[in-house]
Amino acid sequence: MKVGELMTGVNLITAPPETPVLDARRLMLEKRIRHLLVTEGARRLVGIVTDRDIRLNLPSQATSLSVWEINHLLTKLTVGEVMTRTIITIGPERDARDAAQLMLDHAIGALPVTEAGALIGIVTETDILRGFVWLAGGGAASHAPPRRSS
Repeated sequence: MKVGELMTGVNLITAPPETPVLDARRLMLEKRIRHLLVTEGARRLVGIVTDRDIRLNLPSQATSLSVWEINHLLTKLTVGEVMTRTIITIGPERDARDAAQLMLDHAIGALPVTEAGALIGIVTETDILRGFVWLAGGGAASHAPPRRSS
């Protein structure tokens, strides 16, 4: 099974680097995603932000800052400041097993899918598991499992 059969490529959820972290967090919660692709222009991938990246950059509940100070600091923090810039990507024609191996080797939960340098999708651990379950249930590799809608 190929990465292109498992990836989400329609209605990709992305954000520019200048997006405030609080807006990114709200978007990720609303869309129920754990990985937000950071792009410049149409499809130029510049980073990725995870829900963990955001949590690690939020102030501790034990902080001595006031609510107003915290809010002021958070409104200034952008995804460009907290994103991972060194991005491991994969092509749509690569085998899904290769994607799973890359995720295991690098302890990551998602791979942006690129073709000719342009972002075309994302494949996550959930996508890999969905493909595995589909194949284990008797599906043939030539007939792709249903892709998720978002």
